[in-house]
Amino acid sequence: MQPPAVPFGKDVIASILPHRDPLLLIDEVLELEPGKRVVASWAIRDDAFWVPGHFPERAVLPGVLIVESMAQTGAVAVLVEEENRGKIAFFAGIDDCRFKRVVEPGDVLTLTCEIDAVRGPIGRGKATAHVGDALAARGTLMFAVER
Repeated sequence: MQPPAVPFGKDVIASILPHRDPLLLIDEVLELEPGKRVVASWAIRDDAFWVPGHFPERAVLPGVLIVESMAQTGAVAVLVEEENRGKIAFFAGIDDCRFKRVVEPGDVLTLTCEIDAVRGPIGRGKATAHVGDALAARGTLMFAVER
């Protein structure tokens, strides 16, 4: 079966990932090389579930959600592969994570993940999140695909 043609939105993303709203944190896949590289986007809305509590006087996207959106982006590249369809890619760890700028409602994150190592069900990818040209976050993600 062929991977979906890009770009594609949440309906196709939901056929690849097990996540659902409010924790499906990517809106569109813009580029895709199965098993290798993926670029996605996530528009940060002012009515998101976290806005009233983080922080009430100045809404700032929690870093953990940025990391999760990077992980979901990487999972698309892995789970679109024929041998992984219908499986779950569990987030196994993150190294060298850095946050470089605040992300707030109205921003659009461009998320990139390049898979750089896979050995059996375990893999690693380098991920970034940008707002425009500005780096918002980066990290090396580890994942384990269920057998």
